[in-house]
Amino acid sequence: MSWAYIVLALFAGIVVPVQAGLNAVMARHIGGPLNATFLSFLIGTGALAVILAVMRPPIPSLAAFGSVPVWAYAGGLMGLVYVASATFLAPKLGAATLLALVIAGQMIASLVIDQYGLVGFHEHPITLLRVLGVALLVAGVVLIRAF
Repeated sequence: MSWAYIVLALFAGIVVPVQAGLNAVMARHIGGPLNATFLSFLIGTGALAVILAVMRPPIPSLAAFGSVPVWAYAGGLMGLVYVASATFLAPKLGAATLLALVIAGQMIASLVIDQYGLVGFHEHPITLLRVLGVALLVAGVVLIRAF
């Protein structure tokens, strides 16, 4: 595995609690988490439009959009659920508890997704050590929440 991938993944992880905090601040000023989520997506969409204009990747055909399985379009809704929930919960739980719970939820879902090869992933069977890893993460959530 390339170090660049590891560094990029770590950077992506770093921005998650920062994003939740920034969106929570925005929510206090503009009328709540849904308004902040909308503004966050609007800003992200604008930034992405600039990046696409600069990088000029090939524009997909309408047929390409039609070839995407309908269920795959739910990814955008998943982003909405995550950003709105994190925006609402960040000031109530704090960064460490929020992200510990998010990561625990991600790992539990990931075990099931890997086991059955869902949503485009290859099958990776659940093993005792993988379950132990998730159990340790859940124990970490308990410790973070308790202290």
